[in-house]
Amino acid sequence: MRVRRLRLIAGGLVLALALGACGLVPGGDSGAAAPAAPAGDGEPFQLAGVCPNPIVIQTDWMPESEYGASYNLVGDGYRVNAERNLVRGPLVVEGRETGVDVEVRSGGPAIEFATIASVMYEDPSITLGFINTEQAAQFHAKEPTISVVAPMDISPGVIMWDPATHPDWNTMVDIGQTDSKVLVTKDDIFPEYLVGSGILRESQLLPEYDGSPDRFINSGGEIAQGGFATAEPYLYQNELPNWGKPIAFQLIHDTGFESYTQTLAVRAGDKDKLAPCLRKLVPLVQRSIVDYSQQPQRTNRLIVKLVTDYQSEIWSYSADMAEFSVGQQRRLGIVGNGPDQTIGNFDMGRVASVLEIVRPILAGRRQPLKADLRAEDLATNEFIDPRIGLPTA
Repeated sequence: MRVRRLRLIAGGLVLALALGACGLVPGGDSGAAAPAAPAGDGEPFQLAGVCPNPIVIQTDWMPESEYGASYNLVGDGYRVNAERNLVRGPLVVEGRETGVDVEVRSGGPAIEFATIASVMYEDPSITLGFINTEQAAQFHAKEPTISVVAPMDISPGVIMWDPATHPDWNTMVDIGQTDSKVLVTKDDIFPEYLVGSGILRESQLLPEYDGSPDRFINSGGEIAQGGFATAEPYLYQNELPNWGKPIAFQLIHDTGFESYTQTLAVRAGDKDKLAPCLRKLVPLVQRSIVDYSQQPQRTNRLIVKLVTDYQSEIWSYSADMAEFSVGQQRRLGIVGNGPDQTIGNFDMGRVASVLEIVRPILAGRRQPLKADLRAEDLATNEFIDPRIGLPTA
């Protein structure tokens, strides 16, 4: 099962759907450095002897600016393994070295579209993996994970449409009052939520989206389609000459499906063992979220370079797209403090709400959840430093 809706490279290359758990791409550079003497609690930037070395982060797609906080941890002197689609370098936060390396691995085609939970359980060298709230619930029975920090407060997922063809559409509710089709990805959970909540009708769903823009463009904008607020608006207007005009959209989050996406999660059984590391690492990730949001230029250059180095046949990423994505993250509150002054933490009420939305949907798919599964089994604020957040006006 794919864990993320596939996107095309500019120019219209169609991405093939990949279903089912697939083989794991081999791990990163061999040989971890010998652990240094344990760092004391008074040394918040020192991870040597407390954390694994390297700290391995498994993303769910190829490099892009939505993952900026993770790539922002990679300091100068990094090494690129283009064959394995990974980068490894000293873990640096706010210019300060931590005594360990970080390795950021690509997902999607780099891991044959396997689920991140399955990859984490096949490869114990992975420290943190990208997990969505609904995935954490869906895979909890066999591959339980618990999310420890959320680099994005709001999912960038959207339903998009052509405002010129449909000037009377302002939200998905308006789409639901028509017979127009909505192109979505098979196995995503949110479309069933939209139907169950009365926003769309089941007859409108086309669960056939493969990442190509062709169907949307060839319809002349008659249909609506899934996408990302941080990519498609720029892509369709600026990098797809067959379209070349604005699109409109609504965030799925704004319909009440408030899933956390691309959170950093550990294997649930490893949480206690990793707790000394996480108490130091998670606040550094929080600092990296803030740092990248305010000063993304260096990391965006790294992201674009990595995409070039990896030479993927199905993914490209321009510097202009990276810049747009960061701006859109800020404008829409995709990266932000949420209702409090803390970055990266979880509203456990939101997690509980998504869990209750997902429960009957998965039961209908004959994937019932444990009756006693709780929000606290899926995410925790135990390691969050509530003092760290984006500055407010």
